[in-house]
Amino acid sequence: MNKHLFDKATYEARRARLKEQVGKGLILLLGNEESSMNYRDNLYPFRQDSTFLYFFGLDKPGLAGVIDIDDDKDLVYGRDLTMDEIVWTGPQPSLAEQAVEAGISHTLPVASLAADLSAAHTSGRTIHFLPPYRPENILKLSSWLGMAPGMAAQRASVPLIKAVVAQRSIKTEEELVQIEEAVDITAAMHLAAITGARDGITEYQLAGGLQGIAIAGGGNLAFPTILTVNGQVLHNHYGPTVMREGRIAICDSGAENAMHYAGDMTRTFPVGARFTPVQREMYDIVLSAQEAAIQALKPGVLFRDVHALAAQKLMEGLRAAGVAKGDPAEAVAAGAHTMVFQCGLGHMMGLDVHDMEDLGEEYVGYTDTLKKREEFGWKSLRLARALEPGFVVTIEPGLYFIPELMDQYKAGKKFVDFFNYDKLEQFRDFGGIRIEEDFVITSAGSRLLGKPLAKTADAIEALRR
Repeated sequence: MNKHLFDKATYEARRARLKEQVGKGLILLLGNEESSMNYRDNLYPFRQDSTFLYFFGLDKPGLAGVIDIDDDKDLVYGRDLTMDEIVWTGPQPSLAEQAVEAGISHTLPVASLAADLSAAHTSGRTIHFLPPYRPENILKLSSWLGMAPGMAAQRASVPLIKAVVAQRSIKTEEELVQIEEAVDITAAMHLAAITGARDGITEYQLAGGLQGIAIAGGGNLAFPTILTVNGQVLHNHYGPTVMREGRIAICDSGAENAMHYAGDMTRTFPVGARFTPVQREMYDIVLSAQEAAIQALKPGVLFRDVHALAAQKLMEGLRAAGVAKGDPAEAVAAGAHTMVFQCGLGHMMGLDVHDMEDLGEEYVGYTDTLKKREEFGWKSLRLARALEPGFVVTIEPGLYFIPELMDQYKAGKKFVDFFNYDKLEQFRDFGGIRIEEDFVITSAGSRLLGKPLAKTADAIEALRR
């Protein structure tokens, strides 16, 4: 059996449930193609579409899956390698041999898919497909279904989107095994970052070894590594900046395991042996907010409320430090927390690090009645809906002291009832702090995924010595 596939019964059950949920018509799930970097045969690492993986399991380029609800038939379209290709790749299992392992007994040449879809369309059958995000798949849908490329996303099937989200949101035990493997590899990456930072090396040098750990774990990075001493820029990827003692570094990175399940963690650590007193004070504020959010995780709780709780804890800590003032709950209600916490608390995680983001946050993180808030800070919250057992979520509060934002708010006399601007001025060169871990929601609350990694200031410093 292919060790990179679940048992075929898993895929058969997933497709059977999808048929029941969607009801009628034909479901078209497109796999991804190879993508060239700077010339045709120099390719980016191949990454299969996550929903295609979820329902068909086949991790090869150039495939399409069709689930015919009306005829109760599952098919894979593709092609076998030519001898010219085998010379370069070595022998590979045939398409039919691969499909059988995912419970598929019908395979057809990919060249016949256009005619089959045209026949279904002509006969008035509904063809369900998901919003395409790869340009080649946009063009395929445009050609096959006779629509302008710009219409492909608009004509995606909402019933199919909702059905896929309903299934993929709840992680099974076999999926959790894969996610925990990815999280453990991720933790190893972070341990290397924490222990490897030192005065005089560049962010490039430290980050370079992390991808090697991900690859050695059987997969690759789940997303481009964020590693910087300028953590006030939320997605600041590593660069030539020299790391110096006295600064703090943020490492936000994750591994994808061999079956493409993701891990996502963040740690903040001093470049030297210890945090400065002010760095430690801010670090403990973030850690306290994270622990409060973790304790609040349980079924039925709106993740939006957990986000608000974390923001309130951050404001409480800043008030104790003399940076903030006034009532913390009122500060959050007014949006004052966005001075230092501009992003969302967390997101779903699974086959994608931001799970199912290609399907739309309005379906994954929100509902028909719970809509996204559009204010600064709140609009970055990817997940707000009520938690359910089986959800895998990240918890990642942070403090980000962004000079440009501080100047804008101060000039506009914004939130003067909630911040001491003179005190805040002392943090212009501070950077940022965030701490992130991954959790599965259980019937009783939540469970940390993966082996615990040091996260208190004392534990981080112990690794640095």
